[in-house]
Amino acid sequence: MQRRDFLKHSLALGGALTMGVRGVKAAPAEAFAAPTRKFAFDQIELGPDKIKLSRLAMGTGTSGTLGSSNQTRKLGVPGIVDLYRYGFDNGVTFWDTADQYGSHPHCAAALKHIPREKVAIMTKSRATNAADMRADIERFRKELNTDYIDMVMLHAVTDGNWVENYAGAMDVVNEYKQKGIVTSRGISCHSLPALKRVATSNYIDVDLARINPIGTAMDADPATVVEELMKIKAAGIGVIGMKILGAGSLRHRVDYALQHALALKCVDCFTIGAESESELTDLIKRMPEASSHGWQA
Repeated sequence: MQRRDFLKHSLALGGALTMGVRGVKAAPAEAFAAPTRKFAFDQIELGPDKIKLSRLAMGTGTSGTLGSSNQTRKLGVPGIVDLYRYGFDNGVTFWDTADQYGSHPHCAAALKHIPREKVAIMTKSRATNAADMRADIERFRKELNTDYIDMVMLHAVTDGNWVENYAGAMDVVNEYKQKGIVTSRGISCHSLPALKRVATSNYIDVDLARINPIGTAMDADPATVVEELMKIKAAGIGVIGMKILGAGSLRHRVDYALQHALALKCVDCFTIGAESESELTDLIKRMPEASSHGWQA
């Protein structure tokens, strides 16, 4: 990250810089720590529809493409079901899935053991027109074995003109929302032009945004993304963070990444794709300390 971008980012977080001999070493505690401890199991109300879910979401899409992911490949249906049940027993009630990850059957299997109304399910569609979105939602409901879906997201949108070009798909989601089949409408952006349209859209209830302190796999540098997310939050839209660990780049700096995400006032909750019970346990244990202690270089 460039020094000027780091400065802008730190000011956005509300702190001053700690300077080292070779320049910026780290943001101070007040920039990377929240005033209160935050837990993975904290129940929040997301967006205008006030969907109740846990601060931490259980992601199933690490390296997710072409209908599979690290989670589905490594764990299979029984393994992910066990992971979901373990997470649920520890208060993690937010499930992050997608057609692209191939994890709908895993969610359906887990719902045989966990009451549907006790979890919030987010899924995503690549549809850009009405016919494809209608087909996707109907198929998703069957695959998930659920009458309703908490959040349906436009997935990995790069088109800066998505408001116009995805109108047919959005009309269908609106229809399903009016019927009570979809609770909230959302988007995950994979470009800055797409992200810049979110705050002024009258369609989006929830934004799924790529955010971490080093700018890896993001729509722009952290300072620019934070600036956009502040606008999105000000518009009353819920914000879910993703790529918190920088697509694995921060796997060995987990506390640093968690402190950053937990301190951001523009992020309500976030998703991380644990690939084992031990990884999920580690995240759950780290979050309260990470939220209240500043990272040091």
